[in-house]
Amino acid sequence: MSEHNHVVNKEGEMALNKVDDALKRMDGERKEEILKSFDAVKRYLGERIELAQGIGLSEEAIAKAAEKIGDYLAANEEPRNREEKLLQELWKAGEKEHRHALAHILVRLAKSEQ
Repeated sequence: MSEHNHVVNKEGEMALNKVDDALKRMDGERKEEILKSFDAVKRYLGERIELAQGIGLSEEAIAKAAEKIGDYLAANEEPRNREEKLLQELWKAGEKEHRHALAHILVRLAKSEQ
């Protein structure tokens, strides 16, 4: 895959406008595997957070990416379990600053699972 398709470029800068495209390109079977349980979601996020920290992204940059992912999931995916349903309802009920705070909380939750 060429670099212009990646969310993070070789300088470690994040292109938040490419998050939706990256999510849309994800294999359906892989997406189902990740979304099947909340524990699987936390593990997947934790792995991605570890990679992002490894290339030097700040918690704020990671939270902004988590916010974009949350926006995508709330708009495009049906919850697979009670936890995802609660997150979707909280996401949709919140204003932008609430969703950003929730993204930070999710990042910290996923980091604590590592």
